[in-house]
Order: sequence, then C-alpha cells, then structure tokens
Amino acid sequence: MAPAPTPAPDLGIDPDDLPDGLVVADETGRVICFNAAASRITAVPGAQALGRPLDQALPLEDLKGHRWWALTDPYGGLATRRGQPERNLLLPGGREVLVSARYLRTRPTGPVHRVVVSLRGTEARRRTERSNAELIATVAHELRSPLTSVKGFTATLLAKWERFTDDQKRLMLETVDADAGRIKRLIAELLDISRIDSGRLEVRRQRVDIAAAVGRHVHAHTTGGQAPDRFFVRIRSGLPDLWADPDKIDQILGNLLENAVRHGGGTVTIDVAPTTATTDGEKGTEVIVSDEGPGIPEESMGRVFTRFWRGSKRGGTGLGLYIVKGVVEAHGGTITVGRGPRGGAEFRFILPVGTPAHLV
Repeated sequence: MAPAPTPAPDLGIDPDDLPDGLVVADETGRVICFNAAASRITAVPGAQALGRPLDQALPLEDLKGHRWWALTDPYGGLATRRGQPERNLLLPGGREVLVSARYLRTRPTGPVHRVVVSLRGTEARRRTERSNAELIATVAHELRSPLTSVKGFTATLLAKWERFTDDQKRLMLETVDADAGRIKRLIAELLDISRIDSGRLEVRRQRVDIAAAVGRHVHAHTTGGQAPDRFFVRIRSGLPDLWADPDKIDQILGNLLENAVRHGGGTVTIDVAPTTATTDGEKGTEVIVSDEGPGIPEESMGRVFTRFWRGSKRGGTGLGLYIVKGVVEAHGGTITVGRGPRGGAEFRFILPVGTPAHLV
C-alpha cells in the first residue's frame, strides 16, 4: 500500500499578513475575506466589504468600461473554467489595479465553492515600464550619433572614393572605426543590463592579478594623454588569490577610473589591500578609487548606482555605475560610494576570494 500523504502543515498565516490584496467569496457570491492589503488598494474598509455580493464589494471594469464580473460570470460560466489570468482592471474613480482570480470547485465540473481574487497595485510595474522606456530612449539617442557618422562617411567614401587623398580616406575610416567601437560598447552595456536585471549575468572565474589589472588601466590612461603623476597606485602586501572574471574586473576598473578622470580632479588614487569580505570571515580584496575633485553631493549619494545617474553633463549614458554595481554583486561583493580624504568622490568595492569549489 502506498504511504498515507503527509498532512499539510498549519502555516498559521493571517490574510492580513499577505503582501497582496486577497478577496474571497463563498458559494453564494458573498465576500467572506477582505484582507488589509485589499482595503489599502481599493480604499474600501474590510468591515464594509464583508458580507456584500462580490460585484458590489469589488466593482471592477475592464479598460473599455465593461463590468468585469458580468463578463466573466464566475458562478454561471463554463463548468471547466478554473479562473482568470492577471489583467489590468479599473476600480471606481479610474484607478488601475492588477487582478487575477481562481475558481475553487468541490469536484472538477461542480459548482463554484469559492472565488479567490488577488489584487496588486500597478505602481511597481509602471516604474519598471518607465525605466525600460527610458533605457530604450537613452540607448537609441546614444546610437543615433555614431550610426549617422558611420553611414555618412561610408556613403561618402563609396560615392567619391577617387576624389580623396589617402590621408583623407584614412581619417574618415579611423572615424568610422571609432564610432563602430562606440556602438559596440553601447550594445554590450544594453546586454549587461538585461542580464543583471534578469539575474543571468555569468561570472567565469579565473585567477586574477588585480594589481596587474590596475597597472594596465593606468597605463592606458597615460598613453592616452593623461600625465603619469595624475595617478597614485598603492598595492598593499598580503593580497589573497582572487578568483574572478577578468573581463568583468576590467569593466569595473575601467568605469571607475574613467569616472575619476572625467568627472573628478587632481590626483586619482587607487588603493588595493587585503580585507575580510564577508561576515563569516572569508578573505577578500578591497579596491578604493578616489580623486580630489568636487565630489558627489550628499543628496545624490543614494542615486549613484541607479540607471541614468550622471555626475555631470559631460556626456555618457549614465549606465556605467549601475552595471559596475551589478557586476560586483554578481561576484558576491559589495560596492559603496562616499567622500574621499581630500574631498573628492571615493568608490570602494570588496570582492571575496571566490575560490572555485573543486579547489577548496
């Protein structure tokens, strides 16, 4: 004989503890549960809703103005119907709410015993939609300029190739190459944001020499025209082995140093030191990038790692630090921003050792 099923545990949850609105109607269509979240969302007191017919306690209309309960007819509709998927509906006064319903029957095609309705506000979804719309608009705007340049120069070269000198051709091709690189970076940022938001950002861990990585980025800036004395690098002794994604470490350092050079001032200091990365004592590496510029206003500190935050009006998409935070956290690390010892901005990130399990 098959073992008897284990009885479900009594979870002891009060409907008022639920984060979403819960409305339950009995077999007669009268409300027997109207939790606190439902009262907050609908602005209807629970005591006023209890005992009333469902269509009166919760008068809903679709976006075309049709009464929802009359359309769906939970008690008199098809006997095989199990509920209604989530959709946008309107409360009295035109307030939008997300509603889904489940029909409970005593037997598969029997009469409806309970109608369970879930209510959620649309504010979080609207914020996400606005954020995504802003992202698309920002990237489209940033892509337009380099694409126009690439299209213009290639069309000109194809139409009038013989009229240009070799030096002129080289200059135009170098411009096309630079703008194509900018487009590639923008697309990479967009893909990174998609992966961060969906939790699918992959980290391919290898042993990383963080001191050498810092040196490469500083060298790139000095060969690009920055004075060597603009940078001060301090590497502390006793750094633990760091297992991380080298490309993403370059992405973090590249963004932080670019911000310090472009938006900061004075000497850019990079400190690399061993530290404790987690509360359970795991070793890690701490990197601090600070400058001597005007710094970040106190009221802006909480928005630095959000999408589209810009420290100045000197270009950029405002996505770099959002991506940096996502990459650091994908490694199990943390990143903070504050004011440096000489008044400028100070970014501090800590990465745990991250040793792969098969090497522990």
